[in-house]
Amino acid sequence: MKVIVGFGNPGSKYNFTRHNLGFLALDFYAKIHQLDWQNKPKFNAIVAKDDEHDLLLVKAQTYYNEVGLSVRTILDFYKLKAQDILVICDDFNLEFGKVRFRERGSAGGNNGLKSITTHLGTDDFPRLRIGTANDSLRSKIGDTDFVLSRFNDAEYEKLPEVLREIGDFIVKY
Repeated sequence: MKVIVGFGNPGSKYNFTRHNLGFLALDFYAKIHQLDWQNKPKFNAIVAKDDEHDLLLVKAQTYYNEVGLSVRTILDFYKLKAQDILVICDDFNLEFGKVRFRERGSAGGNNGLKSITTHLGTDDFPRLRIGTANDSLRSKIGDTDFVLSRFNDAEYEKLPEVLREIGDFIVKY
């Protein structure tokens, strides 16, 4: 089984924010594949099982910066290794909509990746970074407000194409 972890923050006030792109990608995938989300308090997460592709989709409810707590619990429960996960996260240093896969690597300033690295004791896990860059907006409002900002109209129009690309990657992964 592979565990697909989408980064985001719980609560409707974070819907369609840049930091919740991981949640959005998993929601899109679940809708396309007709999967149902279930609350799993023991994992501190909402999960959906894709039996056809042997995947467990995970939206940790710990908030973005503590996602490692949920991931560690899930890996321990299923007796999986760090390489059995795929993390999907936003990256404001990548061009909007650009999808970049790495088998392992540094957190690169991403607090969710730092949390997983801390809780697993390794940065040797696959990650799919999705570009959210909008340099003019980011320079006006700063990094914290930027990652919690919503997509503009042009970005919102491009989202289905980006989400389909992520979904295709997940199935092939």
